Amino acid sequence: MSLFAANRNFRLLFSATAVSNLGDGISALAFPWLATLITRDPLLIAAVAAATRLPWLLFSLPAGVITDRMDRRRLMVGTDVLRMILTVGVIGLILNAPPMPLADNAAHALPLIIGLCSAAFLLGSAEVVRDNAAQTALPSVVDDRDLERANGQLWSIEQIMGQFIGPPVAGLLIALAVPAPFLVDAATFGIAAFLIWQIAMLPKVHVQQTHGFWQQMKEGADWMRGHPLILRLALMLGVLNFVTMMSATMLVLLSQEIMGLDAAGHGLLLTAGAAGGVLGGMFGPKLVARCGAQACVIGSLALFPFPFIILALTSNPWIAGLALFLEMAGGMTWNVVTVSLRQRLIPDALLGRVNSIYRFFGWGSIPLGALFAGILVTTLEGSMGREAALRVPYLFGAMVCVGLAVFGTATLKLPNSGSGG
Repeated sequence: MSLFAANRNFRLLFSATAVSNLGDGISALAFPWLATLITRDPLLIAAVAAATRLPWLLFSLPAGVITDRMDRRRLMVGTDVLRMILTVGVIGLILNAPPMPLADNAAHALPLIIGLCSAAFLLGSAEVVRDNAAQTALPSVVDDRDLERANGQLWSIEQIMGQFIGPPVAGLLIALAVPAPFLVDAATFGIAAFLIWQIAMLPKVHVQQTHGFWQQMKEGADWMRGHPLILRLALMLGVLNFVTMMSATMLVLLSQEIMGLDAAGHGLLLTAGAAGGVLGGMFGPKLVARCGAQACVIGSLALFPFPFIILALTSNPWIAGLALFLEMAGGMTWNVVTVSLRQRLIPDALLGRVNSIYRFFGWGSIPLGALFAGILVTTLEGSMGREAALRVPYLFGAMVCVGLAVFGTATLKLPNSGSGG
C-alpha cells in the first residue's frame, strides 16, 4: 500500500503542502511582477525579493528554539493564519494605489515599494517559523524508513503546485485583475491551516528545557560542530542559494525585456523549472536507492553550472525553460538526499535548533544574493548596457557552481540512506 493511502496524517500534511504551495507559486510570480508594475529599477525590484528572504537570515536561529519548545502543529496553523491576514493586507495596498503600471519615476513608486517590502518581510518571517516547524514535524508523521519517499512526494507536490501550476495561474489572474492572485493566495493559507489542524502527530518526547535561549541555541551549535558533514552541506547550500537567488531575482527582467514575455508567458517559463523539480522529486528517492546518496549529490553539483551558462547566453524562452528544468531537477535531487539525511541523523529534541542553524547558513544567503544581483546590474548597466548587465549574474553563478562541484567532489562523503527509497 502506498504511503499516501496508508497514512492519514501524511495525507493531511501532503494536502496542506499542496494547497499552501499553490499560494506560494502564485505569489512567487505576483510579487515580483507587481514590483515591475511599480518600478523598473533593478535595485528596488531586488529589494522586494530580498525582503521576502531576509527573515531567513535574521530569524532562523530563534525559530529553531521556538520549534523545539512549542507544539509544531500549532505553530504551523498559527503562521498560516497570520500569512492569510498579511496577504489580505497586500490586497488593501493594491486597492489604495494609483492605476498600474506606474510611469517611470512616479512619486508613488517608492512608498509603494516600501509597503510591498514590509509585507514581504512579514510574510517571510511567518514562513521561517512555519517551514522550520513543518520540516521538523515530518519524522513525527512518517516512519524513519519512509523519510526519503515522504520527502520526495512532498518536494514533488511543492514543485507541481508552487511552480508548475501556481505561476501560470498567477499570470492569468494578473491579466484579470492585479489583486486577484493575492486573493487566491490568502484563501490557500486558510485552507492549509484547516488541514494541518486535523493532523494527529506522534507524541513528541518533551525534554525539560532548563537553560535559557542562548544555552539552548549553543546545544544545537555544538551538535552541528560535532558533525562537520552537516555543517559543510549547510555552507555549500548557502553558496548555491546565493547564486540561485541572483538568477531568480533578475529573471523577471530578463523575461520581460530580453525574451519579450508577458505575465502569462513568464508563468509558463517558470513551469519548465517545476517540471524538473517534479522529475527530481519523483525519481530522486529511486536514484538514491540505485546509485547512493554520494553519487546523487555529486551529480547534482556537476549539473548546476549548465543552467547558469544557458541563461547567460540565450534569448529564447524555450531554451531558458530547459535551463530552469535542469536547475530544478538537480536541486530537487540534492534536497531529497540532504533533507532526509538531516531528519535521520539529528535527534528529535535538537531537530528544530540544528535545522534552524542549517537553514541560517543555507537560506540566510538568499536575501544577500538578491541584493547583490540588483547592485551588480545597476552598477554595470551604465558601462555595459542593460542587456549585458542583466546577463552578468548568470555568468557569475556559473563560475561559482563550477567551484562548488570541484569542492564537493573533493570533500563530501555521505553515508548510505537508511531506507533505499
